[in-house]
Amino acid sequence: MKTLSMSRAASWIKVALYGLLILGLYWSTFTVLISGWGRADYSYCYLMPFVIAYLIWDKRQRLLEVPSRPSWAGLFPLGLGIVFFWIGELGGEYFTLYMSFWLTVVGLCWLHFGWKKIKTISFALIMILTMFPLPYFIHGKISVKLQLVSSKLGVAMMQLYGMSVYQEGNVIDLGSTQLQVVEACSGLRYLISLVILGFLVAYFFKAAFWKRAILVISTIPIAIFSNSLRIAITGILYEAWSPKVAEGFFHGFSGWFIFMFSLAVLFVEMWALSKIRFKGRALHNDKDLPGGQSSPGLRLSTSAQRAHRNDLIATWCQFIVAVILMGATIALSQGVNFRENIPITRSLSQFPLEVGKWKGTREPMEQMYIDELDLSDYVIIDYRDPKGKNVNFYVAYYESQRKGESIHSPATCLPGGGWIFKEAGATSLSAPGYFGGSIKVNRAFMEKWDQRQLSYYFFLQRGRILTNAYQLKIFAFWDALTKQRTDGALVRLTTPVYKFEDLHDADNRLTEFTQEIMPVLTEFIPGRETVDSR
Repeated sequence: MKTLSMSRAASWIKVALYGLLILGLYWSTFTVLISGWGRADYSYCYLMPFVIAYLIWDKRQRLLEVPSRPSWAGLFPLGLGIVFFWIGELGGEYFTLYMSFWLTVVGLCWLHFGWKKIKTISFALIMILTMFPLPYFIHGKISVKLQLVSSKLGVAMMQLYGMSVYQEGNVIDLGSTQLQVVEACSGLRYLISLVILGFLVAYFFKAAFWKRAILVISTIPIAIFSNSLRIAITGILYEAWSPKVAEGFFHGFSGWFIFMFSLAVLFVEMWALSKIRFKGRALHNDKDLPGGQSSPGLRLSTSAQRAHRNDLIATWCQFIVAVILMGATIALSQGVNFRENIPITRSLSQFPLEVGKWKGTREPMEQMYIDELDLSDYVIIDYRDPKGKNVNFYVAYYESQRKGESIHSPATCLPGGGWIFKEAGATSLSAPGYFGGSIKVNRAFMEKWDQRQLSYYFFLQRGRILTNAYQLKIFAFWDALTKQRTDGALVRLTTPVYKFEDLHDADNRLTEFTQEIMPVLTEFIPGRETVDSR
């Protein structure tokens, strides 16, 4: 009895020490994680800790029956979690830190309990992943695509109802007014929560695997269809009554109603699937499986005692290794100077209004957008050539792109406001004397109603020209590690495609302007070499 009490006390000491180490590693991460749950798309996350706790409690009997078998294999996910920690810390991506926390928890459980117990609560461990908000650039892309799909289906429903309606991007023209499907109405919050609910329902649904798979997969079209129905009803209310009716009580109530409607469809589908039966062997319930519970009355043999003693020694060795690994990570992250070398640079407010033949006027940005973008400096200038042709020049500069302060890619912003991408991809431009004589930029040709515009954009990052968000993260991590720098800028050039001119003329105009602006731009945006301004 005394040995058992000491063993339990030692286990609680281990749990407490692991808890303190996890808090030391991820305290700032948890703060941002919980604040992210305040966004409407992820408000369901407040319930997930209780759901996960129930899933583990539901397996309590099985956990008691399955013996613990400490395994050194748990060091692999634990070590991978430490690697992800450093990538997240230096690369400025919180989602990587979330994954680091998850891998650390899985690694510690595997290390001390063994694979069989991990397998028993595997679904609960997987559900932890649902508490992590998606990275912004992934969230934005999904949201934009859902806006367009929901708008298209919503318009089809309104036309089926008999309305004369036209869609351009995420803007729906009702004739008397225009209805814009913004990010909040993309349906992403219904999609995520309904998919998670589908996983939970399928988990408790005692049926063949293919039936449960259909149940989960079907949540995606159900969520999209339901959101499109909401948009259609909103459009009908706009035309039949007034915007106040559609935007007031109905807008909030409809979200709740549509989700409940989707849930009802899901349960009807589950009922229909349960009625489909095939002749054959019945599925075994978990209760029919052998418990593997040993008789408490049997005394351990000498070999069993030796094996138990070896397991106990291995457990303490694994505990010491895990504590050293996590403790060293905390000490290194706190003790080493990872302060960024923020380079000296000229304020973009001094950017010249005359560049070659181009003359410009400075445009301000609303404070709400400045706050949302978290940028350090910016400039917006409308330049015109002697023929009156316009190029809009926009630069957003970031002194740091550490956690939560990264550049927002135009790939998630430009499709908004009704603009539809007709052409999109990367292209190379000549740049004599700079970046090896050529630069690679993203090129996007868009249309909206009878308007057309062409845009070039790229990321000027510590002497590099980058074109996608994944490159941004990789080089931010590497330069934070080797140079203590994550500064960089987004550069976007946009010109209208005027009436009676073709796309080739707009390409020539942007190419010519890019070649003229690059020498000036490199005087304001720091390159590879840097001088510490502190």
